[in-house]
Amino acid sequence: MTQEFWRWTESRWTAGDRDWKSAKTITAGVDVGSVSSQAVILIDGGLYAYSNMRTGSSSPESAINAMNWALEGTGLSLDQIQYTVGTGYGRVNVPFSNRAVTEIACHGLGAHFLYGPTVRTVLDMGGQDCKVIRTDGQGKVTNFLMNDKCAAGTGRGLEVFADLLGVSINEIGELSLKVEENPPAVSSTCVVFAKTEASGLLREGWSKEKVLAAYCAAMSHRVVTLLNRIGVEPDFAITGGIAKNIGIVSRIEKELQIQALTSKYDTQIAGALGAALLAKALWEKGK
Repeated sequence: MTQEFWRWTESRWTAGDRDWKSAKTITAGVDVGSVSSQAVILIDGGLYAYSNMRTGSSSPESAINAMNWALEGTGLSLDQIQYTVGTGYGRVNVPFSNRAVTEIACHGLGAHFLYGPTVRTVLDMGGQDCKVIRTDGQGKVTNFLMNDKCAAGTGRGLEVFADLLGVSINEIGELSLKVEENPPAVSSTCVVFAKTEASGLLREGWSKEKVLAAYCAAMSHRVVTLLNRIGVEPDFAITGGIAKNIGIVSRIEKELQIQALTSKYDTQIAGALGAALLAKALWEKGK
């Protein structure tokens, strides 16, 4: 069987100290992205359970799978959730949602929950795009900028490099830091060009660590350029799968001279979490 180096670690979590049976409100958010899908369940506005898994070929099926995994072992059923909001790339295809909401608004609220009310700038590095979001003290979006021209500089670009180099995507960040200094950057505007360039560098004798350092440096600089276009106001947080890549995060921090906040929860759930928070507000407003 061929090893799938691109396959990142999926996750699920349940709050073992909370009982949904006594909750007054049970709401959920589902974020169906181009690469990953997440489901988050809140009870009385508190985080109760979530899942984070690979998006499949069908958005409705991906939404159902993510929700079923979040519900697994809780004793809670889908029909007991009072209100659900869908978000992300496949938000209009979440078959059990009550409303679809853009991911920009959801990521602002989700980051506010994950990192606290001091967050003012959120960088969401997703599977196929990057978003810079400015928020106020309540997590409301005040401005945003998005770049989705190419998979370079996104999670999908990293997956391509993981397979090219035969390195687990979970190890790319650490390996990219095992160089004495950053080499010249590879292409950061096209993943096809970057892959071709990297193949040539390998043939020239570059180590995998050096090639990864060149690509991570290029990704980081591209993102910082996007951040500088909108302006970075502390506190600063990163959401999405690439927030788990220390090689990219540390380079962004160094170039910005700002340290990103951290969260004990999975950074990929921000969109679904924000959707669940909106679901709670909409449910209470409807009542």
